Amino acid sequence: MTIEHGISRRRMLALSAAGSAAIATGIRSGSAQAGKRIEALAPDFDKIVSTSEPILELAGGFGGDDGPAEGPVWWKEGGYLLFNDIHNNRRMKYTPGQSVTQVKKPTNQANGLTRDIQGRLVACEQETRRVVREEHDGSTTVIASSFQGLRFNRPNDVVVKSDGAIYFTDPLTRGIADQTYLTYAGVFRVSADLGTLTLLANDFIVPNGLAFSSDESVLYINDSRRRHIRAFDLAPNGTLARQTDRVFADLGGTESGVPDGMKVDSAGNVYCGGSGGIYVLDTKGKKLGRIVHGQPQTTNLAFGGPDWKTLYFTNWNFLGSVNVKVPGLPLPTARKS
Repeated sequence: MTIEHGISRRRMLALSAAGSAAIATGIRSGSAQAGKRIEALAPDFDKIVSTSEPILELAGGFGGDDGPAEGPVWWKEGGYLLFNDIHNNRRMKYTPGQSVTQVKKPTNQANGLTRDIQGRLVACEQETRRVVREEHDGSTTVIASSFQGLRFNRPNDVVVKSDGAIYFTDPLTRGIADQTYLTYAGVFRVSADLGTLTLLANDFIVPNGLAFSSDESVLYINDSRRRHIRAFDLAPNGTLARQTDRVFADLGGTESGVPDGMKVDSAGNVYCGGSGGIYVLDTKGKKLGRIVHGQPQTTNLAFGGPDWKTLYFTNWNFLGSVNVKVPGLPLPTARKS
């Protein structure tokens, strides 16, 4: 996510951090953590991620003031990872054992990526302020670009449920008021047939990454400014059961980093960036462990590899990975019977 009119995403995230040290340091200039490591915060964490597993830096040189490396998504059929380099307005491809190559430019400063149940790429485009789908024939379908006659601010992250419905966040990141845009940060749902667009929530400061629980009964949504994850049970019609709204986990701290992208593994464990690294949480929000990769901010995550046991992560300038023991949820998501 980036902010227009000269206010960088790093500065926004820095100002959201708790404590004067985090504010003074900021995400942009924050120093790397002292050494890469994997920390167990609860017994049996080693069954999920080995504390001796190396944390790899796969590629660098991405990002800039207009945005970081973002939106990693694994393409199992081809055995590669796609991710966006927002600042340079391009999409990159990483194939294990090979170098990173550019596969698309421009991308309209695309941020979050996912795949729908037909395997098509779905992207949040910041520059055009819309969510789009790239069809198998190469054409583009606009999923959503406005709500009640007002344009979105900058769609940020997106997930697709097994019934085909699309959920996305739209933070309020414009610096100047404009009557043609929404005046609030929103979380939205688009029906599978693209016929119905529903505002699910507008009480987040900076809604960012989002993910379903492994059984799709819960939707987790980050609020980067508040540095926590909120959780909602889903109603039968796919909207949020608002009375179930709760803070799932607080990932703030004295170290730099806020909740941004988020993913869930097949056992229901939640992976999310936060203060000092990537946290692994159980289904109750308990912190099980932390992957300290040495960079000030984790921007997004994706499971991949032939067995979905490679956790890829992006930060401001780098793409990294670490192997895990519990496979992630595969994309595209299979329909539930």
